Amino acid sequence: MTHHPSPKTLNPKPMRLLFIGTSPFAVPSLEALIASHHDVVAVVTQPDRPRGRGKQMRASLVKDVALAHSIPLLQPERIGSADSAQRIRGLGAMGAMIVVAYGQKITPELLELPQHGVINVHGSILPKYRGAAPIQHAIIAGETHTGVTTMLMDEGWDTGDILLQESVEIHPNETAGGLEERLALLGARLLVRTCEGVEDGTIAPIPQDDELATLAPSLKPDAGAIDWSRTASDLVNLIRGCTPRPGAFTRLHGVQLKIWGAAVQDWTQNLGKPGQIVAAADDGLVVAAGGGSVRITEVQPESRKRMSAADYARGVKIAPGDLFDARFEMPH
Repeated sequence: MTHHPSPKTLNPKPMRLLFIGTSPFAVPSLEALIASHHDVVAVVTQPDRPRGRGKQMRASLVKDVALAHSIPLLQPERIGSADSAQRIRGLGAMGAMIVVAYGQKITPELLELPQHGVINVHGSILPKYRGAAPIQHAIIAGETHTGVTTMLMDEGWDTGDILLQESVEIHPNETAGGLEERLALLGARLLVRTCEGVEDGTIAPIPQDDELATLAPSLKPDAGAIDWSRTASDLVNLIRGCTPRPGAFTRLHGVQLKIWGAAVQDWTQNLGKPGQIVAAADDGLVVAAGGGSVRITEVQPESRKRMSAADYARGVKIAPGDLFDARFEMPH
């Protein structure tokens, strides 16, 4: 007997959606929903902020996408304010709200508004790495796999019921920036599938196991301070996880140096004191760690552009035996 999908499955009903997001991670999700059969009735994003060295006011990329598609835009300072909540209610009945990398907590009042709840896209396999920086923390911890979760938001931080999940391998030399781009695209695809499943009732929400939860709070500016007494693998994971933000830093000859690229040169052999440069060659600077050694390939001296470590070494006449500060603290 041939199974014929129901008309509802063949032609899922479009949902009216409110999209809430700010960071670049949210952009593919918004674009995917716009391209879908659903109706994005409005977009909420953070107000324009001063950015860059010139501190000029700049809009989020999410705002740029909304304006390009003539979608009504809301930019409240606080999404939970009375005025903001009133404007959102004024948009009319909604099938779901979608939250992706917005940067503010959604109030209980707003959580109750949509028919199918508030759906969030999170860059980890929950309940691992709850918080604002799951991608960075996964790399810093040396994880080899991570992924994306869609969930129904509740009043906690990333504690809601799981809808769909998909895992991916973390590439050996991948930075947080590169992995974030991949997961943003994966999250967009997963979100469209989630909306379809929520609308037609084929997804059953699964409660998270709080006992398996780990936390991934925002990284402070000094999170990338390099302590050369740590193992080579720990240091490379830290550098990868802090690239491009907040950046991994060290200091040599009194100059602050941001590390943009590094790899493990040797896993175990101790070639010198932690932080000691043991070789300067065309493929980078080899630096002794607390266990093994690290090959630095790309750097950025303070107030200068990024460059290869080899070019930097030639320019400042680095020699084997020179010593990085064992522990670099960000200036306050």
